[in-house]
Amino acid sequence: MKRLAAKRGFTLIELLVVIAIIAILIAL
Repeated sequence: MKRLAAKRGFTLIELLVVIAIIAILIAL
């Protein structure tokens, strides 16, 4: 359970990072 939660959290963070990068690229 702990491992799954950590994996899910990391996935969520990665998703946010990807969205942020895309937003920056669009802004440029």
